[in-house]
Amino acid sequence: MKPVLALVAAAFLASAAFADSIPENKRTQAGLYVTSAEVGGMLENPDVRLIDIRSRAEVSFLGLPVRANKHIPYMVMPMMPEYDAAKGTYKLELNPDFPSDFESYAQAAGITPDTPIVLMCRSGSRSARAADLLYKMGYRNVYSLIDGYEGDKAKEGPHKGERVKNGWRNAGLAWSYKISDAQAYDGDL
Repeated sequence: MKPVLALVAAAFLASAAFADSIPENKRTQAGLYVTSAEVGGMLENPDVRLIDIRSRAEVSFLGLPVRANKHIPYMVMPMMPEYDAAKGTYKLELNPDFPSDFESYAQAAGITPDTPIVLMCRSGSRSARAADLLYKMGYRNVYSLIDGYEGDKAKEGPHKGERVKNGWRNAGLAWSYKISDAQAYDGDL
């Protein structure tokens, strides 16, 4: 078995083992999941692509994984954002260019429908929706990083409501505030 296929098979088995415990808003059509604690082994293979799909503001102010191949936002801040009182933040909207920007990147980077792709958002729900979209576009090995970059909120304790539980940054994985030219999203891929 080729090394990339072995990694994908191992990740798939791990996905199946904890798929029942994944919240509904983080589930995907393909059912392929990976946690920040597990993703390091997968990313040792250079054929695996890590795509950061957070907004430009999230990447600018919170940094991004050093290992991220590309930043392509799934959602964007509209010109006149609407305040969401229930969430206590401004609403994002779907990036209408996400499918075409991803296709352009995929062609330039040699990504095929079988290339293992890991999508990462803040905490795993947007990456699930983006994974569903790429799955509909024909990509069959799209994994959602279910705890995302910042992780899930603690439900109790002194850090209740804070994102200190899991996620890329909390797992001690390499990240930086500096966005490389190769990673940068220019909206015109």
